[in-house]
Amino acid sequence: MGNRYWFWVLVRLGVGVAIVAWAASYLGTGSGEKEFQKTLDAMKQVHSFRVALAASPGTQHNEMLWEVDCNRDLFHYQWHVSDSSRPEMGMSRDELHVANQEFDRESDGSWSKPKYAMGGRGAKWYCSNLAQGSDSYLLPPIATMIKRGILQKGDKKTVNGVRCRDWLVATRGGPNGIEHDTVCIGLKDYLPYEMTVDWERARSSFSDYNSPIQFDAPESVSQSASASTGSN
Repeated sequence: MGNRYWFWVLVRLGVGVAIVAWAASYLGTGSGEKEFQKTLDAMKQVHSFRVALAASPGTQHNEMLWEVDCNRDLFHYQWHVSDSSRPEMGMSRDELHVANQEFDRESDGSWSKPKYAMGGRGAKWYCSNLAQGSDSYLLPPIATMIKRGILQKGDKKTVNGVRCRDWLVATRGGPNGIEHDTVCIGLKDYLPYEMTVDWERARSSFSDYNSPIQFDAPESVSQSASASTGSN
């Protein structure tokens, strides 16, 4: 009887030690929250980037491109949407924001100032949010994921020539109440290079961090950028 008692004491002690060790490994160094904090800190140093998104929620298909250059206060946005159930409703836009000015691409390829500007946020607004560690609504919402997400380490892979690690993120949201996302974070620079959102059937890729971005814009628009930012 005595031996059996001590046997179960040791079993329970072993289970308790295993639980404590698991909790320590989850909460200690190397946890998802700390890895994502490195990403949040890395994004504070971003001054230019490119985002390409494709999403197919329901019968729609959306393709979007954002190009942001904070140093020149330039923000380029392209958007095309189509709907297989209503093919005649397809729409496209191509906008270039230079400081507080907006230029729209016409059907002949030229740029012009719209009579009624759509407005919206310029490059410096997005980069200001990044510098403050807030969600920019273009790059992945890392700050929100740290606060509200359940983070699980995934596999390593290559995105646009960059080695990164996938992280599985579960947060409240989406039609079913729980949104399942993935974010691939660079192994060397901790910047995000890909994000997927399950319920939108969406994939975004991120590239050209802090690299010169060539904008397909006429000389007059470039001169407006130089005048607005005081650059040469």
